[in-house]
Amino acid sequence: MDFEVFGQKIGRDRLFLIGGPCVIESEEIAFEVADYLKNTCARLKVPFVFKSSYDKANRTSTRSYRGPGLEKGLRVLARIREKYQVPVLTDVHTLTEVEPVSQVADILQIPAFLARQTDLLLAAGRTGKPVNLKKAQFLSPRDMEQVISKIRDTGNDRILLTERGAQFGYNNLVVDMRSIGIMADFGYPVVFDATHSVQLPGAEGTSSGGERRFVPALARAAVAAGADGIFIETHPDPEKALCDGPNSLRLDAVARLLESLVRIFEIVRN
Repeated sequence: MDFEVFGQKIGRDRLFLIGGPCVIESEEIAFEVADYLKNTCARLKVPFVFKSSYDKANRTSTRSYRGPGLEKGLRVLARIREKYQVPVLTDVHTLTEVEPVSQVADILQIPAFLARQTDLLLAAGRTGKPVNLKKAQFLSPRDMEQVISKIRDTGNDRILLTERGAQFGYNNLVVDMRSIGIMADFGYPVVFDATHSVQLPGAEGTSSGGERRFVPALARAAVAAGADGIFIETHPDPEKALCDGPNSLRLDAVARLLESLVRIFEIVRN
């Protein structure tokens, strides 16, 4: 099922990108990333949705940077939306966040750890905004049918499904590419989260680790397996990123990867 958001068609006919820095660190970094990704996607004719979080509620440690907070973060997202004329996507974590976020964001995202939180799902669905459902690390792709049904019960049928790996044992995620085909059978666009899939949860003790060198290989495999969209967290200098740096792709590496993904998508779909 396809849908239009802020003039961009999101669906299965054309590869689309959801991308941005993991968390809003500063307006300057957010603008730099938005500008680069918009221009790259425009050149490649790839629909683009800007993503960044105003708050990361599931950080490993209370000492970790969470973001600027709801009010300031939404102001930054609103400015990006207005300045670059692109749709924006961000996470919601609690019921009280849903309404103010829906006034700014074009797409609401349910974080993977919250995929079974019924009240949060219903509140997001009732906004009428598209909802990106990230498959929890502890759910099978078939389990997402019940997550989808909670959104549909509100009368909202604008849904994205995002694969981000499954956790087996400690400090590691494994991607089963079969999940892309399984979730595609539900009839909604399927996104592959290429950067969170290489995360090593909690591996650094007070923070998660990651293996960004595997991002391109997994992204290419996912598009070949049928993914409709790619989710990439990116930063101008991942080594200095305040959140998810080890698994974030360097900003200047995005264009080359996206070019290869577009070619793969065209080959697979044609």
